[in-house]
Amino acid sequence: MTEIIRKRQKRRPIAEMNVVPYIDVMLVLLIIFMVTAGLMSQGVEVELPTAQAETLGGDTPPPIVASVNREGQYFLAVDGGVDEEMSAVDLATLVAAHLQLDPDTPVLVRGDGDVNYAKVVQLMVLLQRAGVPSVGLMTQSPEE
Repeated sequence: MTEIIRKRQKRRPIAEMNVVPYIDVMLVLLIIFMVTAGLMSQGVEVELPTAQAETLGGDTPPPIVASVNREGQYFLAVDGGVDEEMSAVDLATLVAAHLQLDPDTPVLVRGDGDVNYAKVVQLMVLLQRAGVPSVGLMTQSPEE
C-alpha cells in the first residue's frame, strides 16, 4: 500500500500550455489577411450620387472637374475654369499638385452618357493613384 501512495506523490501536475494549436490558427489567419488585403486594394472607391443629389455647399472651394468625352479624351477644369484637353499623365500630375496645395478641394468626374464605361473607370483609377481620397460623380438633375 505504501507503494501506491508513493507513485501518486511522485506525479506532479504539468503546468505547460500546448501552443501548437494557437500557432496553427495564427498562420491560417495570417494567410487569410494576406489574401483579403490584396483583394481590397484593387477596388476603386467612389461615392455614388443618390437620386436627389445635393449641390456642393457655398463654403467648399471650387471643385476640380475631370471629364471624359465620347471619344475617350480627358479634360480638366480647375477653380471653375475652362476644360483643357490633356493626356492622362498630365491630368494626374496636375490633380496631385493641386491637392498638395489644397487637400480639401473636392474632385468630380463628369462623363459623357455615351462614353465607354471602361474610360470612366480608368479616369477614376487615375485620380485614385494621384492621391484623390474620394471622387464625386456629376449628374444632370432630372427635369420634372
